[in-house]
Amino acid sequence: MPDHYYTKNPQSEEKRMTIQATLNGHSFTFHTSTGVFSKKSVDFGTKTLIENFKEPEIDGDILDLGCGYGPIGIALAHKYRTRHITMVDVNERAIKLAKENCVENNVKNVTVLQSDRFIQLENKQFAAIVTNPPIRAGKKVVYALFEESLAHLLPSGELWIVIQRKQGAPSAISFLSSMFTEVETVTKKKGYFIVRAVKG
Repeated sequence: MPDHYYTKNPQSEEKRMTIQATLNGHSFTFHTSTGVFSKKSVDFGTKTLIENFKEPEIDGDILDLGCGYGPIGIALAHKYRTRHITMVDVNERAIKLAKENCVENNVKNVTVLQSDRFIQLENKQFAAIVTNPPIRAGKKVVYALFEESLAHLLPSGELWIVIQRKQGAPSAISFLSSMFTEVETVTKKKGYFIVRAVKG
């Protein structure tokens, strides 16, 4: 069975590469590899999520959930220097790359942890959680991730996600609306929905 990017310890041969990406008007260098999500470029959904995210009004840290090699967390850490960004992923290869990329891009207001969802963040709550969820892991996993995110947000905290219409954006928005006080579609672009959900 081939590796998925949400595998804890990818067995595929590690073939590293270096890519460039402009996010929020700044040029970043990322080291990537086989066995991680979107290894050849920062994917359109992730880039759209980064560029539409707005800093929450409340104080607190920001979580990049399922950080991969780090584009979301690193771009946000660069833009919001007074915020601390926590970056987690189940994939050990991705975490190794994310740590390297924090150094490569000189962001210091970050913590990078290997964690299966919230296991290493048991008592932690955040002002915002930002995620490009692992759609290929299945609806059950993704919806559980949304439920766990609610528990790990501070009051008035925000969950930001990117999801494609063809991957079930309307039903995901409906599910989020059953839990969160306010759910809005911030933008739609090329079939991608950027969704912000606020905890009451």
